[in-house]
Amino acid sequence: MSEEKKYKIDACFSPHLYPIYEDKESIVVVIDVFRATSAICVAFHYGADKIIPVAKVEEAAEYKKQGFLAGAERDAIKLEGFDFGNSPYDYMGDHVKGKTIALTTTNGTQAIEAARQAYKVVIGSFLNIDVLCQWLVKQNRNVLLLCSGWKNKFNLEDSLYAGAVTQKMLELSDDFKLGDGCLALKYLFVQAQHEPIKYLVHASHKERLSRLGLKKDIKFCLTPNAAPVIPVLEGKYLVKLQD
Repeated sequence: MSEEKKYKIDACFSPHLYPIYEDKESIVVVIDVFRATSAICVAFHYGADKIIPVAKVEEAAEYKKQGFLAGAERDAIKLEGFDFGNSPYDYMGDHVKGKTIALTTTNGTQAIEAARQAYKVVIGSFLNIDVLCQWLVKQNRNVLLLCSGWKNKFNLEDSLYAGAVTQKMLELSDDFKLGDGCLALKYLFVQAQHEPIKYLVHASHKERLSRLGLKKDIKFCLTPNAAPVIPVLEGKYLVKLQD
């Protein structure tokens, strides 16, 4: 493929910036490493049928009233009256198998909402990185890596993952050129790849989760390929992409 026809990978550092990067023909990878996209991958790995991502707590509460399982988190804390927060451990087990779950989180479901009109929206985490990258390079599409960040601000862990995806996709295919955002994040990942937990030691959300006693979540969310599924948005539902 000639240089001018190569597909592009770029990175958007928060949902607030998404309108600047929006391209309705791109595949958007929504990233919320700590913890929403990790929890979503785990839920499908354990057999969940569908997830309904919603931006507002009130929407999740309405689904709960209708008899659905529902998860709700704000400021890293599970909200009272809901079945789940956004810890991956909440979704491990037979209790999610075959279920439809409504979910709202501080950052991740906001990013999904922002990207809803894209050509395709998929969910990315370290837990599904290999299978996701292998799928992405086969799609012959531009790819936008949308970091959920923290309340529309840049965060380090999502950016690190975007760099990891960029690096892996370049290893798998030479058909991609990089936007400057992805180029910067690739360099970031190269520095951090051997000790990501140490690299993130002072990252604001890692510190926030640590104060809440969630160090186990942090370690798990940085585990490559622990939930090798690809959640994809179809209408209002996230579903597991079928082979």
